[in-house]
Amino acid sequence: MFTRLLKYIKPYRTVFVISLFCVVGLAIFGAFRPYVLKEAIDVKIANKEYNGFVIYMVIMLALLIFEVISQLLFIYYASWLGQSVVKDIRVKLFKHMLKFKMTYFDKSSVGVLITRAVTDMERIADIFGEGLFMIFSDILKMIVVAGFMSFINLKLSLIVFVTMPIVLFATKIFQKYMKIAFEDVRTEVSNLNSFVQERVTGMKILQLFTRETTEYKKFKAINERHKKGWLKTVWYNSIFFPIAEFLASLTMAMVILVGGFNAISENAGTTLGDLIAFTMFIPMLFRPLNQIANKFNTLQMGMVAADRVFKVLDTTSNIDDSGTIETSHFDGNITFEDVRFSYIKDEEVLKGISFNVEAGETVAIVGATGAGKSTIINLLNRFYEINSGTIKVDNTDIKDMTLSSLRNQIAVVLQDVFLFADTILNNISLNNPNITEEDVVNAAKSIGIHEFISSLPNGYHYNVKERGVMLSSGQRQLISFLRAYVTNPSILILDEATSSVDSYSEQLIQDATDKITEDRTSIVIAHRLATIQQADKIIVMDAGEIVEIGTHKSLLKKEAGYYKNLYEVQFLKAEVV
Repeated sequence: MFTRLLKYIKPYRTVFVISLFCVVGLAIFGAFRPYVLKEAIDVKIANKEYNGFVIYMVIMLALLIFEVISQLLFIYYASWLGQSVVKDIRVKLFKHMLKFKMTYFDKSSVGVLITRAVTDMERIADIFGEGLFMIFSDILKMIVVAGFMSFINLKLSLIVFVTMPIVLFATKIFQKYMKIAFEDVRTEVSNLNSFVQERVTGMKILQLFTRETTEYKKFKAINERHKKGWLKTVWYNSIFFPIAEFLASLTMAMVILVGGFNAISENAGTTLGDLIAFTMFIPMLFRPLNQIANKFNTLQMGMVAADRVFKVLDTTSNIDDSGTIETSHFDGNITFEDVRFSYIKDEEVLKGISFNVEAGETVAIVGATGAGKSTIINLLNRFYEINSGTIKVDNTDIKDMTLSSLRNQIAVVLQDVFLFADTILNNISLNNPNITEEDVVNAAKSIGIHEFISSLPNGYHYNVKERGVMLSSGQRQLISFLRAYVTNPSILILDEATSSVDSYSEQLIQDATDKITEDRTSIVIAHRLATIQQADKIIVMDAGEIVEIGTHKSLLKKEAGYYKNLYEVQFLKAEVV
């Protein structure tokens, strides 16, 4: 995992090398200062020599300045490197997610995916800014300090080195348990994000059905688990760091005790400078050891986050886009040949359906909820892969076409309209550089909704906010219809496009439909049969099978026909109302 993460550093080798040099500088300049101070005490202060004493102080000041500069550069470049690597991974992740099949999103929580793309990425950045380089810096500093201590006074160094294995063992145990704890924390963070995102999005439903108290209790339970996860890490920290601090203080006391007796004894080989240097060296040795444990926390969180992100990157849920045929226009002939499909294995939604749509025809697909009407549209756009059979456009298998050229020629107006928190203009053009504001205005005028858009504050530059909450459902549907119309598609699909609009908006859409469907292949899915009576062909579906095909008039002539029954039931309800 770590090796894979380091591959993303390759474009930033120069910055990586600078950071490493800064790390080396921090270790060397920091370790030299106690040694210079020792020499100043033993050579000058002990002998009461003023000559040359200032030089030692100047050297110490210079070492301090170099250490500060190294630390400044290290903090900046290590953080810069971390953010640059994360930017590259995040872009790669989002690009990868854009190509996923709809099946992946059907089964994945939005909150979890947001956590992967945002929160987990910041934890990965910490690997470089606070984890990896800091651990390397601390280890290098410990090695240099240990070398200086051994060179100055081996006897006192052995006292220090005896306690280090104990701290190292404690650090290893601490690291093991912290990894488990942080995995639990990341899981609970994902659950929390997912829960909050879904409840905020569906707040209207919660309030309509007075579920506030129930959801509040659920949130408290999830938050409690999140708290317990973090408290587990706090508990491990509260045990480890006092133990490490106690061992450091105990080591310092032993060094002062033994070194003090040796310094008093004239022939013991320990000087006052040695003692002063060791009182500086010991914190420099033990503090990094304690910090390594702390940085391991950061590193563990980063590695857990990286593991989760790479699992998404390793997911092979992409639609096969190996087709080579590029087309800028379809005549509009559509053929389904014995198409079978299931969202869940062994539970077929489409059971070997076959039908033809001639170029320029308007074909309606009707049937009860769950009959498979919208599934046909999803398969035509290749949002899902069929189990068997063939789907052709203009006698070419859609698998042989590139996804972009296929979808560019098919415009879909869905029942559930999704608008982004952006202007009306951008929601219609979707920032397509080939669609100008003039194109949008002309299209709006031609289908009769220019007046409605112009009446809004800032007109086409009116921000509709998240999911278009500033517009009514009918207005959102009109915007969605204009979005499809302005692309001038070869094939137009209306999926329950008038099911949730008022009579005025429906009439606008019906007028626009008459214009846009002229000489263009159109597929209309509708529950309201009054809207599809003029269709050239009506396909009637039931439980994933085609039960009838014909015109409105021919289907009504069938005694005990499925369509006739649907029609009579709908109009009987209308008369009752």
